[in-house]
Amino acid sequence: MRYVFHLKGLDCAGCATKIETAAGNLDDVKEVVVDFSTGRILLDAETTNDTHLLASLREIIAAVEPGVTLTVQKQDKHRLQLAAAENIVFALGLFSFIAALFFSPGVIKSGLFLSAYLLAGFEVIQQAFKNIRMGQIFDEHFLMSLATLGALAIGEFPEAASVMIFYRSGEFLQGLAVDRSRRSISALIAVRPEIAHRKTEEGIKDIPVEEVSINDTLLVRPGERVPVDGVVLEGSSLLDASALTGESMPQSVSAGEEILAGCINLKGLLTIQASKAAADSTVSRILDLVENAAANKAPTEDFITSFARYYTPVVVAIALLIAAIPPLFLKGALFSDWFYRALIFLVISCPCALVVSIPLGFFGGIGKASKQGILVKGSNYLQALQEVDTVVFDKTGTLTSGRFTVQEVLPAASFQAADLLRLAAYAESASSHPLAQSILKAYPGRVEPNKIQSLEEFPGLGVRARIANKEVLVGSRRLLEEEGVEVQQGQQAQVHLAVDGLYAGAIILSDNPKKDAAQTVRALKEFGIKEIVMLSGDSSSVAEEVGRELGIFDTRSELFPEDKVTELEKIIAAKKGRGKVAFVGDGINDAPAIARAHVGIAMGALGSEAAIETADVVLMNDQPLSIVDALRTAKDTNRIVWQNIILAFGVKLGVLILGALGLATLWEAVFADVGVTILAVLNSVRNLRPKTK
Repeated sequence: MRYVFHLKGLDCAGCATKIETAAGNLDDVKEVVVDFSTGRILLDAETTNDTHLLASLREIIAAVEPGVTLTVQKQDKHRLQLAAAENIVFALGLFSFIAALFFSPGVIKSGLFLSAYLLAGFEVIQQAFKNIRMGQIFDEHFLMSLATLGALAIGEFPEAASVMIFYRSGEFLQGLAVDRSRRSISALIAVRPEIAHRKTEEGIKDIPVEEVSINDTLLVRPGERVPVDGVVLEGSSLLDASALTGESMPQSVSAGEEILAGCINLKGLLTIQASKAAADSTVSRILDLVENAAANKAPTEDFITSFARYYTPVVVAIALLIAAIPPLFLKGALFSDWFYRALIFLVISCPCALVVSIPLGFFGGIGKASKQGILVKGSNYLQALQEVDTVVFDKTGTLTSGRFTVQEVLPAASFQAADLLRLAAYAESASSHPLAQSILKAYPGRVEPNKIQSLEEFPGLGVRARIANKEVLVGSRRLLEEEGVEVQQGQQAQVHLAVDGLYAGAIILSDNPKKDAAQTVRALKEFGIKEIVMLSGDSSSVAEEVGRELGIFDTRSELFPEDKVTELEKIIAAKKGRGKVAFVGDGINDAPAIARAHVGIAMGALGSEAAIETADVVLMNDQPLSIVDALRTAKDTNRIVWQNIILAFGVKLGVLILGALGLATLWEAVFADVGVTILAVLNSVRNLRPKTK
C-alpha cells in the first residue's frame, strides 16, 4: 500500500537522504523515497496500520532530524520568515564580526570574533553533537564544527568566525533558492479547483469539489476553473486549457461537448453534467502523475545518493592522514600547517551540491514538461527519453485523426451498395471500434436491434452476425479468407463483407493524418532520431500511402496487437543495446507495445485509460509534435544535471588539490561547499523557465 506524508522544515538534502535510509529499515516497509523537491515522503508498505507507521516514522525523524516535523496534511508553503529567531541571532553574529574588523589585534578583537563565531555557529555545533549521540556523524554540521573548532584550536579566530558566517550565509541563500524552486513547482500544479456550484431544487449550492457525484449538474461561471470532467448541457464559451495541454489558444465549447477539469472558463456561463468524480478527473490525474514522479528516480540520482554515503567518510579518512602523516615523516613539516590543510579537506567533503541540485534538476524538467502538456511519470523516464534514437508510431489515432469517413461502397455482383452499408451497420452496431462507428454514422437509417439474431466479435479481425436469417461477415481481408471466402476486390478497402459464404463487397474509409504529423516526422529527423517506424493494422497499401505522405518509409501493416509487440521486439533486438526505443500509441490495443518499449508514450486527451496508465509519458494535447518537445526537454534537463555534477566535482577537486598543497584557505573551502550548492540549485531552477524563442 502506498502512503504519502509531508515533511515540514526539510531544508537539507543530506537530511532527506538520512531520513530515507532510516525509514527504509522499518519493518513492513518495502520501498521509501524522500522527495526533497516537494518535501514529501512516499512509502510502499505491507501494513495497513497507518497509525503505527506514522508513529514509527516520527520516532525515526525525531532521532535523525529533530528539526523536521512529519504531517499527514500538506503544509501551506509560506515564504521564509526573515525575522525568525535564528536569523536574528545570526544577524547579531554578523554585526559582531563586522565590528571586530575595526579593532586592532588584541583581546577585544578576538572576543568579538569569538562572539561572532558562537552566535552564528551555535546551532550548527549543537546539531553536530546531537547527531553524534545518535550515530549520525558524517554530515555538514559535524564537518563545519570540526573544521572551525580546529581553527580556534590553532588560534585562527578570524578564520573560524568568517567560515561560520559564510557557511550560515550560504545556508540562508540556499534556503531561499530551494524555496523559490519549490514555489515554482507548486505553481505548476496549483490548478485543482476547490469549490463546485451544484444545481439543486433549492437553487445553487456551493460544495467542496470532492463531494461532486457523477451525473451532478454543475454551474461554471466566467473566470472559474471547471471542477470535474463533464459534458456541457447548456451554454457556450471559450476555455483556457493551457494548464492541462500546454496549448495557449483558447478552445471553444458548446452543448454536447466534453469538458475537462482544471480548464478556465473565459467567457460564458456553462451548465455541465459531471462524468467523473473529482478524484478521477483529468486535473487530479495530472497532479498525481507530476507529484508522484519523484518516486521513480533516475539512475543518476540513485548513483549520487549511494556515492554520497561513501564519499564523505573517505574524504574524512584522507583528512586524518593529511593531518597525521606529513608531520611524522617530512622534515620541517609543522603539525599546525598540515592540520589546517586537513580542515580544508573536511569542509570541502560535504556533497550537498550534488544531493540537492540533481533531484531539483530532474523535477524542474518534469515541471517544464507539464507546462507543455507533457506528463512524465518519473525522472528515470526523463533520463531514458534523452537516450531515445528510434521512435515507433501506431498509425490510427496517433499519426492520423482516428476519425474515419466512408468514401466509397464497392458491392460485388448481385449486391446493392445500400444493402451492403445496411448489413455492415447492423453487424457493427455493438462495436466501439472507430471503423464501426464511422460505418454507423454513414448509414442513413436506424438500426433495429430485434433484427440481429446473433453477434460474435473477433478482436482485431471483425464480426460475424446473423441478420434477418442471413449470416454476415464484416471485417478484414484476413477474416474472410480464414472463413473460406475469396476476396475479389477492394485492395484499398479496410472493411470487407460476405453474406451466406459469398463475397458481397467492400467499404473504403479514409483517415486523414493529423495536421502536425508530417511536421513531427521532419522535426524528429532534424533532432537526430535515426529511425522512425509506423505500425498499423490496416492493409499494406493504406499504410504505405500514409507513410509516404508523412515521410515514413519503414511501415509494417496488417498487425494484430500481439504482432505490434513482436515487431517492436525485433526493432529493440536489432539495436543490440545501443540507444533506446520509444513507442507512441493511443488505443487499448497499443497498451502491450507501450509497456514493452524502453519509453512508452500515450496520447492523453483521446487515448484509452489502459494506454495512459501503462505509458511512461502522456501527451495531454494529442499532438504528435509534443514528442519533439519532450525529447528536447529531456535533453536540456540532463544537460543541466550533468552541468551540476561537473561543476560540483570540478570545483571540489580543484580546491582539494589546492588545500593539500597549502594554497587554499577555509574561505575557498566554504565556497567549494556552500557556494557551489547555491550555484547548482539556481542552475536547476533555470530549467523551470520556458525558453524564449
